[in-house]
Amino acid sequence: MDITTKLRTIQDEILEYARKQGLDPFQTVFEIIYFDEVNEVASYGGLPTRYPHWRYGMEYESLQKGYTYGLQKIYELVINNDPCYAYLMKSNSLVDQKMVIAHVYGHSDFFKNNLWFSQTNRKMMDAMANHATRIRRYIERFGEETVERFLDSALSIEYLIDYHSVYSPNRKRKEYHFADGEDPNHAEQYHRLKSKEYMDRFINPPDYIKEQVKRAEEEARKKRKFPERPERDILHFLIEESAIENWQRDILAIVREESYYFAPQALTKIMNEGWASFWHSRMMTGKCLNPSEIVDYADHHSGTMGTRPGSINPYKLGIEIFRDIEERWNRGRFGPEYEECDNSAKKASWDMSLGQGFDKIFQVRKIYNDITFIDDFMTKEFCERHKLFVY
Repeated sequence: MDITTKLRTIQDEILEYARKQGLDPFQTVFEIIYFDEVNEVASYGGLPTRYPHWRYGMEYESLQKGYTYGLQKIYELVINNDPCYAYLMKSNSLVDQKMVIAHVYGHSDFFKNNLWFSQTNRKMMDAMANHATRIRRYIERFGEETVERFLDSALSIEYLIDYHSVYSPNRKRKEYHFADGEDPNHAEQYHRLKSKEYMDRFINPPDYIKEQVKRAEEEARKKRKFPERPERDILHFLIEESAIENWQRDILAIVREESYYFAPQALTKIMNEGWASFWHSRMMTGKCLNPSEIVDYADHHSGTMGTRPGSINPYKLGIEIFRDIEERWNRGRFGPEYEECDNSAKKASWDMSLGQGFDKIFQVRKIYNDITFIDDFMTKEFCERHKLFVY
């Protein structure tokens, strides 16, 4: 269902403000759907054109019960595609719709500009539909139970890929050859003892040569590795080397391609949600809210940011780290001079008025993933302030 004229106007206003703030999102298509349709789309990982499998039905039942009993609510779904697709729940209030639209534009900007998403397929909606067509064709040809059984096996190892391989120069597949001395056409030249020609048949009798070649081949067999070097991408190895049917090989390739599509989302979950939350917070409080909407927004935003003891909320952790980065680089609270200062009062009031925070958060958004993000910017002071340490 297309969005209403009023929401279209709000969308245009938020997009204009986002661009003025420096965001550069993909073109984004919003659709309004009912709560059960939201759960249906979410159960497919946000891509409703995916192939059929029982685990999507299981996920749908879980989401339906969670919503029915008031345990969870999906405010937004946004798909890394060009154009981006985003789904708004019809039952959301206008305040929620504004917050979701602002949040979606934060995600869309992150998808477009973060290094770790640079190698993803930007037409994955079409690719997923193609995958579904191929798997349905195999179901018609080989039977539902046969295909489902193999798909279950493939999905059990869907994360056994090399998450970093797509960012390195493409490596050609290794070819495996005989080592020196293994080629039977040239075996004798490597195992003959030096001798005069007229003495050769006595110094190098045929039985001796055969024995030496056999011994060398046995030693080479023990030394030979397969593959020649460790292979992190197990799915690729199975596609290339396993003794399976071509349709099974194709299903493995489908699972592998989709795993690589979702991989950057796993690598940047905290950053991605933090960046979107940072911008929906800034845009809502700075531009988008009417005075009468402040309390409702604060209530819903705080619910999203709530954290239970012993768990990490990626929305909360991400937004607070981005806010901390902005403040630190605005005040110059970084570098050797600040780090080496041992006066706690001086460090607490440190302010060089550099004003570099805005540029810094955009730089961080561009090149970091969750591991480097936390490693570089989760300082001791940050952890103490947000009570992240357990004593």
